[in-house]
Amino acid sequence: MKTADRTGIRNEAPAVVPSRRAGRVLVRIGPRVAIPVRRSSLVAAVLSVLLLLGAGVATLTMGRLGIDPADLPSALMGEATGKNAFVLNRLRGPRLVVAIATGAALGLAGALFQSVTRNPLGSPDVIGLSAGSGAGAAAAALFLPDVVPVSVGALVGAVAAMGLVYVSTGTGFRNPGRLVVAGIGVAAMSTALTQYVVYAVERDKASALTAYINGSLSARSWDDATVIWTVLLVCLPFAALLARPLTIGEMGDDLSTGLGVRPDRTATAAVVLSIVLSAGAVSVAGPIAFISLTAPQIAKRVTRSGGPQLVMSTLLGALLLVLADLAAQQLPLFDDLPVGLYTMAVGGAYLGYLLMREWKRTV
Repeated sequence: MKTADRTGIRNEAPAVVPSRRAGRVLVRIGPRVAIPVRRSSLVAAVLSVLLLLGAGVATLTMGRLGIDPADLPSALMGEATGKNAFVLNRLRGPRLVVAIATGAALGLAGALFQSVTRNPLGSPDVIGLSAGSGAGAAAAALFLPDVVPVSVGALVGAVAAMGLVYVSTGTGFRNPGRLVVAGIGVAAMSTALTQYVVYAVERDKASALTAYINGSLSARSWDDATVIWTVLLVCLPFAALLARPLTIGEMGDDLSTGLGVRPDRTATAAVVLSIVLSAGAVSVAGPIAFISLTAPQIAKRVTRSGGPQLVMSTLLGALLLVLADLAAQQLPLFDDLPVGLYTMAVGGAYLGYLLMREWKRTV
């Protein structure tokens, strides 16, 4: 709505206004765009952002090397010196920024993949992307040491694994069932190669490689942050364009076709976008497990609504990874474990919870 003051100049309405439909609000973007959003989804998104900000502040301030909370505002404004400058610009700042974008990319990738496969336990990990990236990293460390960086090897391995899956299905990425079966086979072969390399290389190199293939955010740089944020920002508009076709597609192929949506094209586009997001995350942090699986499921339960929940999955993916990395840095029982081990533990526990919940429903 628009109102006029005494001068006759029209003023814009608030950015969020009540909707006619119960339980919804209109989020306005400019004068011509108004998006209906469930009130529960809006509240959940705001809370997720606040929690993410809190986790980010904790990451920068906790521990012996943390920035004093009183100095944090000035440090963020570019006035950091001495220890604060080192922590913000070298030690924890890049790590935090990489964690946010990597978690967001993985959460969004998982939401896209689960929507097109209609499988709540599906994620890019299932089709061999993480295992392929681990094999690529292992092969680079064994066969091309000091020639090809491990991160580049991981990216090449992920792309090669997805190419093999694409060829193996016979239908590209259009058939979710064949996609999962082919992905399991590729993942098994990739894991075998990774384990052989870990066994074959020297002990010191094997320790470093094991940390990477489990997913690690240690020693991240601003270059890493630039890579993953570029991938995320390029993919976000395409994900927004897919939101409506994915929502309609979850009603079934026949109905979505009748409404003008091409299920095969939507599935292919969503899987490709999911792979690009996951490959970008792998290139900077290694194959971090379970974020893609758990973030979309938590998003659906928090908002209590259907559809792909792309925005909430993105926010929750970022929040989960930042919290996991905070635990990796600050828990006193373990010394700098890879963040992927924490996400495995939490994701495995959550998966067990889901399985138990489904089992109780059937008895």
